[in-house]
Amino acid sequence: MPVNLKKGQKVSLTKGNPGLKHVVVGLGWDVNQFDTGGDFDLDAAAFLLTANGTVAGSGDFVYYGCLTHASGSVCHLGDNLTGAGEGDDEQLKVDLSKVPANVTKIAFTVTIYEAEQRRQNFGQVSNAFIRIYNEENGEELLRYDLGEDFSIETAVVFGELYKNGDEWKFNAIGNGFQGGLAALCENYGVDVE
Repeated sequence: MPVNLKKGQKVSLTKGNPGLKHVVVGLGWDVNQFDTGGDFDLDAAAFLLTANGTVAGSGDFVYYGCLTHASGSVCHLGDNLTGAGEGDDEQLKVDLSKVPANVTKIAFTVTIYEAEQRRQNFGQVSNAFIRIYNEENGEELLRYDLGEDFSIETAVVFGELYKNGDEWKFNAIGNGFQGGLAALCENYGVDVE
């Protein structure tokens, strides 16, 4: 049975699942039916972070424009342009055994594509969640439903996988940012041209 987390809660993924290596991070959302003059396109991304909380280089950012990390540890399974349908809207596969030694944390984020031009924000998004399941047997390990009502934010850090000694743990974050993907990139030290 999966663990349902609240904001700020942490849980070990590997303690109760010895030998766990391959997980899938699923992110999902529904879009409210407000007329904003355009479709919503939400994008999931992963930032592979060092101990100082930033990326070692721009290659440590996995998103729709760079689907696989050079180490093979994180792989984005593709951009969903509408968010329609049930279940996960976007997924990232993580091979915990391939995560580079200098990476202590992987932050999972969602941004709204062209949010400013389309006058869109997370106040118009509902039922957002992140879940992690074991790729080998499909067992859902944890789920975090973002109950917060964001109003003006255009980017949200859903949660983080992080190393604690030999264990991999998950932290339910749920923090919003203004400024979309550029703000997240700046926060995590990714050079944006």
